[in-house]
Amino acid sequence: MPGGMPWSAYLKMLTSSLLAMCSEAQVAHWYCRPDLTIPEIPPKPGELKTKLLGLKEKLHKPQVSQK
Repeated sequence: MPGGMPWSAYLKMLTSSLLAMCSEAQVAHWYCRPDLTIPEIPPKPGELKTKLLGLKEKLHKPQVSQK
């Protein structure tokens, strides 16, 4: 085995790391809730509207120079 580890220790480490990765991915999907649907017709360039939180407020606020 790699690094002189016994099979039992290697399998325990492999199992625990796989379970940790799968559980982390599941928690991330629960938290983020990504939209995994595939549209039938892809949008044309420029038609896709995305929401960027706080972007409009930052763009429309006047910036005061501090000279």
